[in-house]
Amino acid sequence: MKTTIKSSDKVAVPVIIGLSIAVPVIVLVLMLLPERYNMFGVDAITFPLYHGILNFLTAILLIIGYYFMKSEKYLEHRNTMIAAFGLSVVFLLSYVLSKISNEPVPYGGEGILRYVYFFILVTHIVLSGIIVPLVLFTMYRGLSGQYSKHSKIARYTFPIWLYVAITGVLVFLFMMPYY
Repeated sequence: MKTTIKSSDKVAVPVIIGLSIAVPVIVLVLMLLPERYNMFGVDAITFPLYHGILNFLTAILLIIGYYFMKSEKYLEHRNTMIAAFGLSVVFLLSYVLSKISNEPVPYGGEGILRYVYFFILVTHIVLSGIIVPLVLFTMYRGLSGQYSKHSKIARYTFPIWLYVAITGVLVFLFMMPYY
């Protein structure tokens, strides 16, 4: 069994590293596009509202998955975390489409809320880049039966992933008046 894991690591680890580099680079490039192409003809708030809902549901699933893990309901834990991962993938694909479709909307708040918003936004963006490899490695280790490695990395992945999901909702709520 150990050789199977090592040989699968030879494929999975480079793929995870490649995706972990490609995803933030693609998002950054799309954010800097000189022109947008609203392929779906949607209003400016459509994508952010959808993203807020996806982030909210992801946060709920993460909390439920954590509960299942603590309750030693490992099958339910696995299925819930796969669902959270699935929502995150849908979010990421939708986010990429939104960057192609809509111009960035500036935050118009003032005073202390402006500082709170930008703190939340900056930490959300930084941790969004960090969470990609953490989630991919955590999922891979758990699904490949490497439970010791899975639990070690999940200790870091869970709170960061939960923070990114919750702050994604908060960023939407802060920005809602400006869409």
